[in-house]
Amino acid sequence: MAELLKGAPVAAAINETTAADAETLSRQGIVPTLAILRVGERPDDIAYERGAAKRCEKLGVAVKIITLPADVSQDELLKQVESMNNDGAIHGILMFRPLPKHIDEALVCESISPAKDVDGITSGSLAGVFAGTDAGFPPCTPKACIEILDHYGINVQGKKVVVVGRSLVVGKPAAMLLLAKHATVTVCHTRTADMPAVCREADILLVAAGRANVVDRSYISPGQIVLDVGINSDEHGNLCGDVNFGQAEPIVAAITPVPGGVGTVTTSVLVRHVVMAAKRALN
Repeated sequence: MAELLKGAPVAAAINETTAADAETLSRQGIVPTLAILRVGERPDDIAYERGAAKRCEKLGVAVKIITLPADVSQDELLKQVESMNNDGAIHGILMFRPLPKHIDEALVCESISPAKDVDGITSGSLAGVFAGTDAGFPPCTPKACIEILDHYGINVQGKKVVVVGRSLVVGKPAAMLLLAKHATVTVCHTRTADMPAVCREADILLVAAGRANVVDRSYISPGQIVLDVGINSDEHGNLCGDVNFGQAEPIVAAITPVPGGVGTVTTSVLVRHVVMAAKRALN
Protein backbone atom coordinates (compact mmCIF):
# COMPACT_ATOMS: atom_id res chain seq x y z
CA MET A 1 0.00 0.00 0.00
CA ALA A 2 1.09 3.54 -0.75
CA GLU A 3 1.94 6.03 1.95
CA LEU A 4 -0.84 8.58 2.21
CA LEU A 5 0.54 12.11 2.09
CA LYS A 6 -2.20 13.62 4.23
CA GLY A 7 -2.58 17.37 4.32
CA ALA A 8 -3.67 17.77 7.95
CA PRO A 9 -0.22 17.39 9.58
CA VAL A 10 1.29 19.70 6.95
CA ALA A 11 -1.34 22.35 7.63
CA ALA A 12 -0.82 21.97 11.38
CA ALA A 13 2.91 22.61 11.04
CA ILE A 14 2.32 25.70 8.87
CA ASN A 15 -0.33 26.97 11.30
CA GLU A 16 2.03 26.65 14.25
CA THR A 17 4.65 28.83 12.57
CA THR A 18 2.03 31.30 11.34
CA ALA A 19 0.48 31.74 14.78
CA ALA A 20 3.89 32.29 16.38
CA ASP A 21 4.82 34.93 13.82
CA ALA A 22 1.42 36.63 14.16
CA GLU A 23 1.93 36.77 17.93
CA THR A 24 5.36 38.34 17.46
CA LEU A 25 3.87 40.98 15.16
CA SER A 26 1.05 41.62 17.64
CA ARG A 27 3.59 42.41 20.36
CA GLN A 28 4.98 45.02 17.97
CA GLY A 29 1.56 46.56 17.51
CA ILE A 30 0.91 44.99 14.09
CA VAL A 31 -2.22 42.90 13.47
CA PRO A 32 -1.84 40.95 10.21
CA THR A 33 -5.03 41.58 8.28
CA LEU A 34 -6.63 39.90 5.28
CA ALA A 35 -9.20 41.75 3.21
CA ILE A 36 -11.63 39.41 1.44
CA LEU A 37 -13.34 41.02 -1.53
CA ARG A 38 -16.47 39.25 -2.75
CA VAL A 39 -18.69 40.35 -5.63
CA GLY A 40 -22.13 38.78 -5.48
CA GLU A 41 -23.44 35.88 -3.41
CA ARG A 42 -22.01 32.71 -4.96
CA PRO A 43 -22.51 29.91 -2.39
CA ASP A 44 -19.05 28.39 -2.97
CA ASP A 45 -17.41 31.80 -2.43
CA ILE A 46 -19.35 32.30 0.80
CA ALA A 47 -18.39 28.83 2.04
CA TYR A 48 -14.69 29.42 1.33
CA GLU A 49 -14.94 32.87 2.91
CA ARG A 50 -16.25 31.38 6.15
CA GLY A 51 -13.52 28.76 6.22
CA ALA A 52 -10.76 31.25 5.49
CA ALA A 53 -12.05 33.70 8.10
CA LYS A 54 -12.24 30.96 10.72
CA ARG A 55 -8.69 29.82 9.99
CA CYS A 56 -7.38 33.39 10.11
CA GLU A 57 -9.00 34.17 13.44
CA LYS A 58 -7.58 31.01 15.01
CA LEU A 59 -4.07 32.03 13.95
CA GLY A 60 -4.18 35.66 15.04
CA VAL A 61 -4.95 37.18 11.65
CA ALA A 62 -7.76 39.71 11.39
CA VAL A 63 -10.25 39.57 8.53
CA LYS A 64 -12.05 42.43 6.82
CA ILE A 65 -14.83 41.27 4.51
CA ILE A 66 -15.92 43.61 1.72
CA THR A 67 -18.98 42.56 -0.27
CA LEU A 68 -20.22 44.29 -3.42
CA PRO A 69 -23.39 43.58 -5.41
CA ALA A 70 -23.13 41.41 -8.52
CA ASP A 71 -24.08 44.41 -10.68
CA VAL A 72 -21.30 46.64 -9.30
CA SER A 73 -19.66 48.79 -11.96
CA GLN A 74 -16.10 48.13 -12.99
CA ASP A 75 -15.06 51.62 -11.91
CA GLU A 76 -16.52 51.10 -8.46
CA LEU A 77 -14.75 47.75 -8.11
CA LEU A 78 -11.43 49.28 -9.18
CA LYS A 79 -11.90 52.07 -6.64
CA GLN A 80 -12.45 49.48 -3.92
CA VAL A 81 -9.24 47.65 -4.87
CA GLU A 82 -7.32 50.92 -4.90
CA SER A 83 -8.65 51.72 -1.43
CA MET A 84 -7.41 48.36 -0.13
CA ASN A 85 -4.03 48.84 -1.80
CA ASN A 86 -3.64 52.17 -0.04
CA ASP A 87 -4.85 50.99 3.37
CA GLY A 88 -1.77 50.35 5.50
CA ALA A 89 -3.82 48.27 7.95
CA ILE A 90 -4.56 45.69 5.21
CA HIS A 91 -1.68 43.34 4.44
CA GLY A 92 -3.29 40.79 2.12
CA ILE A 93 -6.10 40.85 -0.44
CA LEU A 94 -8.15 37.83 -1.49
CA MET A 95 -10.59 38.47 -4.35
CA PHE A 96 -12.99 35.76 -5.37
CA ARG A 97 -13.24 34.80 -9.01
CA PRO A 98 -14.82 34.49 -11.49
CA LEU A 99 -16.11 38.04 -11.50
CA PRO A 100 -19.40 38.91 -13.23
CA LYS A 101 -19.19 38.88 -17.02
CA HIS A 102 -19.54 42.67 -17.36
CA ILE A 103 -16.25 43.11 -15.44
CA ASP A 104 -12.83 42.92 -17.10
CA GLU A 105 -11.44 40.35 -14.69
CA ALA A 106 -7.85 40.55 -15.93
CA LEU A 107 -7.83 44.32 -15.49
CA VAL A 108 -9.17 44.11 -11.94
CA CYS A 109 -6.73 41.36 -10.97
CA GLU A 110 -3.81 43.43 -12.25
CA SER A 111 -4.96 46.37 -10.15
CA ILE A 112 -4.15 44.48 -6.93
CA SER A 113 -0.77 45.38 -5.46
CA PRO A 114 1.60 42.38 -5.76
CA ALA A 115 2.78 43.13 -2.22
CA LYS A 116 -0.75 42.28 -1.01
CA ASP A 117 -1.53 39.61 -3.59
CA VAL A 118 -1.50 36.69 -1.14
CA ASP A 119 -3.36 34.44 -3.60
CA GLY A 120 -0.79 34.89 -6.39
CA ILE A 121 -3.14 36.07 -9.15
CA THR A 122 -1.29 39.12 -10.50
CA SER A 123 1.38 39.10 -13.18
CA GLY A 124 3.67 40.76 -10.62
CA SER A 125 3.35 37.77 -8.30
CA LEU A 126 3.79 35.31 -11.15
CA ALA A 127 6.86 37.19 -12.35
CA GLY A 128 8.29 36.74 -8.87
CA VAL A 129 7.64 32.99 -9.08
CA PHE A 130 9.29 32.72 -12.49
CA ALA A 131 12.23 34.93 -11.51
CA GLY A 132 12.66 33.38 -8.07
CA THR A 133 12.20 36.66 -6.19
CA ASP A 134 9.99 37.79 -3.31
CA ALA A 135 7.80 39.99 -5.54
CA GLY A 136 4.29 39.03 -4.48
CA PHE A 137 3.41 35.47 -3.58
CA PRO A 138 3.02 32.17 -5.44
CA PRO A 139 -0.49 30.81 -5.96
CA CYS A 140 -1.53 28.90 -2.86
CA THR A 141 -2.21 25.49 -4.44
CA PRO A 142 1.21 24.91 -6.04
CA LYS A 143 2.85 26.27 -2.90
CA ALA A 144 0.81 23.76 -0.90
CA CYS A 145 2.27 20.98 -3.07
CA ILE A 146 5.78 22.15 -2.22
CA GLU A 147 4.90 22.29 1.48
CA ILE A 148 3.68 18.68 1.34
CA LEU A 149 6.88 17.49 -0.32
CA ASP A 150 9.00 19.34 2.23
CA HIS A 151 6.98 18.14 5.22
CA TYR A 152 7.31 14.48 4.22
CA GLY A 153 11.03 14.84 3.49
CA ILE A 154 10.71 14.24 -0.25
CA ASN A 155 13.79 15.72 -1.91
CA VAL A 156 13.07 16.71 -5.52
CA GLN A 157 16.63 17.69 -6.41
CA GLY A 158 17.67 15.87 -9.56
CA LYS A 159 14.36 14.01 -9.75
CA LYS A 160 12.21 13.73 -12.86
CA VAL A 161 8.97 15.56 -12.14
CA VAL A 162 6.04 15.58 -14.54
CA VAL A 163 3.37 18.25 -14.10
CA VAL A 164 0.08 17.53 -15.85
CA GLY A 165 -1.58 20.88 -16.61
CA ARG A 166 -0.21 24.23 -17.70
CA SER A 167 -2.56 26.77 -16.13
CA LEU A 168 -1.25 29.90 -14.43
CA VAL A 169 -3.16 28.83 -11.33
CA VAL A 170 -1.31 25.55 -10.75
CA GLY A 171 0.68 23.95 -13.57
CA LYS A 172 3.09 26.66 -14.66
CA PRO A 173 3.86 28.09 -11.20
CA ALA A 174 4.23 24.55 -9.82
CA ALA A 175 6.81 23.82 -12.51
CA MET A 176 8.75 26.96 -11.61
CA LEU A 177 8.68 26.24 -7.87
CA LEU A 178 9.96 22.73 -8.55
CA LEU A 179 12.69 24.03 -10.85
CA ALA A 180 13.77 26.36 -8.04
CA LYS A 181 14.29 23.23 -5.93
CA HIS A 182 16.47 21.74 -8.70
CA ALA A 183 14.00 19.20 -10.07
CA THR A 184 14.01 18.30 -13.76
CA VAL A 185 10.51 19.26 -14.84
CA THR A 186 8.35 18.27 -17.80
CA VAL A 187 4.96 19.93 -18.29
CA CYS A 188 2.25 17.92 -20.03
CA HIS A 189 -0.93 19.32 -21.55
CA THR A 190 -3.73 18.44 -23.95
CA ARG A 191 -1.36 18.50 -26.94
CA THR A 192 1.25 16.22 -25.37
CA ALA A 193 1.89 13.13 -27.50
CA ASP A 194 1.51 9.84 -25.60
CA MET A 195 1.04 11.51 -22.23
CA PRO A 196 0.76 8.22 -20.31
CA ALA A 197 4.25 7.23 -21.47
CA VAL A 198 5.67 10.59 -20.38
CA CYS A 199 4.01 10.31 -16.98
CA ARG A 200 5.29 6.78 -16.41
CA GLU A 201 8.87 8.11 -16.63
CA ALA A 202 8.36 10.47 -13.69
CA ASP A 203 9.74 10.02 -10.20
CA ILE A 204 7.14 12.52 -8.99
CA LEU A 205 3.82 13.13 -10.76
CA LEU A 206 1.86 16.30 -10.01
CA VAL A 207 -1.59 16.24 -11.61
CA ALA A 208 -3.65 19.39 -12.13
CA ALA A 209 -5.69 18.39 -15.17
CA GLY A 210 -9.11 19.48 -13.93
CA ARG A 211 -10.84 16.23 -14.96
CA ALA A 212 -12.10 13.56 -12.61
CA ASN A 213 -10.05 10.35 -12.55
CA VAL A 214 -8.37 11.16 -15.89
CA VAL A 215 -5.04 9.71 -14.76
CA ASP A 216 -5.48 5.93 -14.56
CA ARG A 217 -3.04 3.04 -14.13
CA SER A 218 -1.68 3.55 -17.67
CA TYR A 219 -0.01 6.77 -16.42
CA ILE A 220 1.49 5.19 -13.32
CA SER A 221 4.75 3.37 -12.53
CA PRO A 222 5.78 1.54 -9.36
CA GLY A 223 7.53 3.68 -6.77
CA GLN A 224 6.21 7.04 -7.93
CA ILE A 225 5.10 9.88 -5.67
CA VAL A 226 1.80 11.36 -6.81
CA LEU A 227 0.39 14.77 -5.87
CA ASP A 228 -3.26 15.04 -6.93
CA VAL A 229 -4.44 18.64 -7.07
CA GLY A 230 -7.87 17.91 -8.53
CA ILE A 231 -11.16 18.45 -6.72
CA ASN A 232 -14.02 16.94 -8.69
CA SER A 233 -17.25 15.00 -8.27
CA ASP A 234 -17.53 11.53 -9.75
CA GLU A 235 -20.62 9.99 -11.35
CA HIS A 236 -21.95 9.15 -7.88
CA GLY A 237 -21.48 12.69 -6.56
CA ASN A 238 -18.48 11.77 -4.41
CA LEU A 239 -15.42 13.98 -4.18
CA CYS A 240 -12.50 12.66 -6.19
CA GLY A 241 -9.24 13.86 -7.68
CA ASP A 242 -7.78 13.96 -11.16
CA VAL A 243 -6.04 10.65 -10.39
CA ASN A 244 -7.97 7.39 -10.20
CA PHE A 245 -7.00 6.66 -6.62
CA GLY A 246 -8.18 3.07 -6.66
CA GLN A 247 -5.96 2.24 -9.62
CA ALA A 248 -2.92 4.30 -8.56
CA GLU A 249 -2.70 3.60 -4.83
CA PRO A 250 -1.69 -0.10 -5.07
CA ILE A 251 1.16 0.80 -7.47
CA VAL A 252 2.77 4.04 -6.29
CA ALA A 253 4.98 4.66 -3.25
CA ALA A 254 3.05 7.66 -1.94
CA ILE A 255 -0.03 9.65 -2.94
CA THR A 256 -2.11 12.56 -1.68
CA PRO A 257 -5.72 11.60 -0.95
CA VAL A 258 -8.73 13.55 -2.22
CA PRO A 259 -10.22 14.91 -0.07
CA GLY A 260 -7.70 15.38 2.70
CA GLY A 261 -4.60 16.13 0.64
CA VAL A 262 -3.45 19.26 -1.18
CA GLY A 263 -6.71 21.15 -0.62
CA THR A 264 -6.32 20.82 3.14
CA VAL A 265 -3.09 22.80 2.99
CA THR A 266 -4.05 25.68 0.69
CA THR A 267 -5.92 27.82 3.23
CA SER A 268 -3.03 27.51 5.68
CA VAL A 269 -0.69 28.71 2.92
CA LEU A 270 -2.99 31.67 2.27
CA VAL A 271 -2.96 32.73 5.92
CA ARG A 272 0.79 32.22 6.06
CA HIS A 273 1.15 34.60 3.11
CA VAL A 274 -0.84 37.28 4.97
CA VAL A 275 1.55 37.11 7.92
CA MET A 276 4.55 37.16 5.56
CA ALA A 277 3.10 40.24 3.85
CA ALA A 278 2.72 41.96 7.24
CA LYS A 279 6.34 41.14 8.10
CA ARG A 280 7.55 42.50 4.76
CA ALA A 281 5.54 45.70 5.25
CA LEU A 282 7.08 46.15 8.70
CA ASN A 283 10.58 45.70 7.34
